[in-house]
Amino acid sequence: MGKEQSISFIGSGNLAWHLAPALDNAGFVINEVYSRNPRHAEQLTSRLYQAEVKATLDFSTSTSTVFIIAASDDALKSIAQEIILPEEAILLHTSGSQPLDELQFAATNNIGVFYPLQTFSKQKKVDFKSIPVFIETSNEETEEVVKRLAESISNQVRKITSHDRKALHVAAIFASNFTNHMLAISNTILQKNFLEFELLKPLILETIQKSLSLEPTQAQTGPAKRGDLEILDMHLEFLAGDQAIAEIYKIVSQHILDTHNS
Repeated sequence: MGKEQSISFIGSGNLAWHLAPALDNAGFVINEVYSRNPRHAEQLTSRLYQAEVKATLDFSTSTSTVFIIAASDDALKSIAQEIILPEEAILLHTSGSQPLDELQFAATNNIGVFYPLQTFSKQKKVDFKSIPVFIETSNEETEEVVKRLAESISNQVRKITSHDRKALHVAAIFASNFTNHMLAISNTILQKNFLEFELLKPLILETIQKSLSLEPTQAQTGPAKRGDLEILDMHLEFLAGDQAIAEIYKIVSQHILDTHNS
């Protein structure tokens, strides 16, 4: 496994859209892209130097040495079982929540995880150098290869267990996905009242910056933190027309109350 690594991608979603060109630019040859939607695979290969669209999961004649599954979690196990690999191939998945063992039934002993901790959208460029990449492998030889891949694009590479990676992923859901959904709710409330989301942007920036500079619990403010039940009841009355959002407000406020007034 000491030879120059070449790579094939299985999946063409948001992560592959950024990761494949990053590895391509780092000097690795991307040979093939397989996707259940061939048009998506074509779009990704157009961003790469010499990659071709692969029509099936039969990679038995591929010249690639590393195969990266960048597909949805629910497709991971079936891909690992169906994929046909060349001898001594390395098979990696990129999931934050799925264990290394999800690849245990693949036709190779050289398995691993390559998990970049970031939110990816095709429309938004990312700088991989600042993105931490967490790796886990089945053996030392595979670790050497995966570490080299990760260090070629990221300044922060760290070994991590499947358990700790799951904890990191759950925490990331709260920090990123849930935070973004709260912003979407804020935008909905403003739109219903004919106000612009732009009005909240200075507050959002200050909140994030303060949470990063202080310990987040110390940065907490607001009526729930103060235990101001009168304001909380007033807000719930205001939200009475949308019971789903009112319930979210109530549950989150109660958790803040319990955290800061226990």
